[in-house]
Amino acid sequence: MSSLKRSSPSHSLTLSAFLWPFIRTYRWAFLATLLLAIAAMVVETSLWPSLLRIFLDTMLRDQSAVSSALSLTSFMKTDAFVAFLGLMGAWVSMDITYRLYGFSNAWLFPRFEAAVRKSMLQRLMEHSHAFFANHPAGSMANKVNDISRGPTRIFTIVIGQLIPVLFSIVVIAVIFAQLNYIFSAIFLGWAALHVGVALYFAPRCNKRSEIHAATRSTVQGRIVDIFSNMTAVRIFSRQPFEYSEFLPGQDQEQQQQAESLFYIEKMKIVLGLAAAICIGIGEIGYALFAWSRGVITLGEAILIVNASWGITAMLWMLSNQLPELFKEMGVCNQALSLLQITPEIQDVADAKKLEVNHGEIVFDNVVFDYKSAKKIVSTKENAFSKPNANVIHHRKTLPQTIHLRASEKVGLVGESGGGKTTFVQLILRYYDLHAGRILIDGQDIRQVTQASLRENISFIPQDPLLFHRSVLENIRYGSPEATDEAVYEAAHLARCDNFIQQLSEGYDTLVGERGIKLSGGQRQRIAIARAFLKNAPILILDEATSALDSLTETEIQESLYSLSRQKRNCTTLVIAHRLSTLLDMDRILVFHQGSIVEDGSHQDLLAMGGRYAKLWEMQRGNI
Repeated sequence: MSSLKRSSPSHSLTLSAFLWPFIRTYRWAFLATLLLAIAAMVVETSLWPSLLRIFLDTMLRDQSAVSSALSLTSFMKTDAFVAFLGLMGAWVSMDITYRLYGFSNAWLFPRFEAAVRKSMLQRLMEHSHAFFANHPAGSMANKVNDISRGPTRIFTIVIGQLIPVLFSIVVIAVIFAQLNYIFSAIFLGWAALHVGVALYFAPRCNKRSEIHAATRSTVQGRIVDIFSNMTAVRIFSRQPFEYSEFLPGQDQEQQQQAESLFYIEKMKIVLGLAAAICIGIGEIGYALFAWSRGVITLGEAILIVNASWGITAMLWMLSNQLPELFKEMGVCNQALSLLQITPEIQDVADAKKLEVNHGEIVFDNVVFDYKSAKKIVSTKENAFSKPNANVIHHRKTLPQTIHLRASEKVGLVGESGGGKTTFVQLILRYYDLHAGRILIDGQDIRQVTQASLRENISFIPQDPLLFHRSVLENIRYGSPEATDEAVYEAAHLARCDNFIQQLSEGYDTLVGERGIKLSGGQRQRIAIARAFLKNAPILILDEATSALDSLTETEIQESLYSLSRQKRNCTTLVIAHRLSTLLDMDRILVFHQGSIVEDGSHQDLLAMGGRYAKLWEMQRGNI
């Protein structure tokens, strides 16, 4: 049995726990940004009103001296002018602090986003083949984007507004207390009420935002799925069908978003009433009353009105940002769900690098079934989910160990869903076994790194895997360090050099998403060229020439066999439905319902008169 644990959900990873390593990396930049934001808001909401009070009180106290000043020089000698300079200094310092805060943001958050995005991508790429088979690419791409950009918006609100506002509330409360403790008490009572209401509504807003984010991600994934398969949509004239299938999800997303926003507006109503009663009537009303009774000066009354109104405006602006804050928290938590799944296939702690000197492959009492793994790769392998057809193993009539010798050319045949593709996917360790082991040159593939395992295997799937990049980049993907000349040679061996030269920009032509701008045969030849360039000691072809004409297929097979002969340790496995392509194989394995039922050369299998012989006669009859 595998020593590795199967994928299981983990609920220990929170958004804060995920982001903390990145925050710690840029902790000094975060601290500087926060201090600048606090300084700018304290100057705006506290220092400026205080200096304005001093200026007004000085003007009123020294009114006779100011009015008697006959020149600018004589006015500059008054206390009012000194207070005016302080007021202007506060203005300038506030503007400078805000600009420094902006520059700090510009330095910090692009780096922070990039670090999160790189980490997210790296961690997702550690997942198994089954994980990507069961998660739509569009939805995953959206979540990677959400988890990288969302925290920036959250921190902008928290660092740029929430914390500075709370800090300013404390400073203003201290200033008010120096004037009259009643002003401070009213102000703090309102602040506590405001925060209490926000804390009451926050988790409910966050929950609604998470639900909406999940539906939104599904809707976006559906859109990507439609666009990715637009050719099929057009061929079958299914535009109305896809649109009608899309509408229920979109309607649900719309309803959930509306519910989330309406709930936040209810919170704003409560906050608005609290501000109107506490600040409008209580704080400002009492300030005017105290001034009329001579308890405070006009400047102090204006300080109270100005500071109270300023912090209320800031809090109201913050409340307008709450929908965005809750939305981003919900979106980020939903995106984080991708990281709640432990990678199904992992390297062991002391995994070594695979060393291939011969290319010998041994299946030793291997048992695997999709039902136990709870994974079905594709409809092509659905036979493994049926009763009595869900295990790839070796029947008692055959040796319990299948031994593929070094440099041997082995064909794999059988009906669709019989286990051929699963057989090679197990060699690639797309899945872990339930019993037994697979050895390459005597090394258990579970004890070596996955990277080194796949570096030693060239795999050409039936559906070519091309990137939306140039032809040159797609071929060079097999060996990133290869020279242009090596790429051209691989293309020549794969019989694709001629058609590449005829493309609009030759090797620099972009092939489109998944190679859509090329024909099926052209895509397959580029995939084969990539495998030639990789030049690995183990070569696997999964119906890799099925989309080619007979002449091109023959030419490529000759190139493949030539490559096998040049590399003495090149073991070749070929999956094919056309049995005529396997006549030169050293051995042929016949699969049926997840089992290897026959093993031998073409002539040996014909002599057995079993399944292979029947398949051969059927195909000959159709020629």
